[in-house]
Amino acid sequence: MTPAIRLAKKKKIPHTIHQYEHDPSHTSFGLEAAEVLGQDPKKVFKTLLFALNGEPKSLAVAIIPVDQKLNLKLAAKAAGVKKAEMANPDIAQKITGYVVGGISPLGQKKMLPTYIHTSAEQQETICVSAGKRGLEIELAPRDLAALTRATFLPLCLDSESTNSEHQ
Repeated sequence: MTPAIRLAKKKKIPHTIHQYEHDPSHTSFGLEAAEVLGQDPKKVFKTLLFALNGEPKSLAVAIIPVDQKLNLKLAAKAAGVKKAEMANPDIAQKITGYVVGGISPLGQKKMLPTYIHTSAEQQETICVSAGKRGLEIELAPRDLAALTRATFLPLCLDSESTNSEHQ
């Protein structure tokens, strides 16, 4: 059992666990989860870490649909900083306690500022990583927000230039 699942159980949050065999050749962990689980990609969310103002260890969490890209300008605005860039994967793993492709927004080693894309509010439930590749937890967006102390904000723009977006 991962720290993410333990947290949901401890707080008595209604949730469903989805497990599947992760294909190491699949390049997009989130899209793979949506495909294998037969879920709409708008309902499956990925957890991305971004660094604030060029400080590699000053991180925040963005939770966005797997079929979207994080807009770093919107991420910076959400965090109230001038600049955001994707976190170094090694630092992200060390700070969260999870491996890339299995980073859950729940049960991280350190509570980080967390932002959930506004589209989550339109879903009854969403899936996020449960803390390892091939393991998802489905729960209500408001429960996810409560557990992570997250704020719902716009984090993705479809028509932005590629240099301000990241998968």
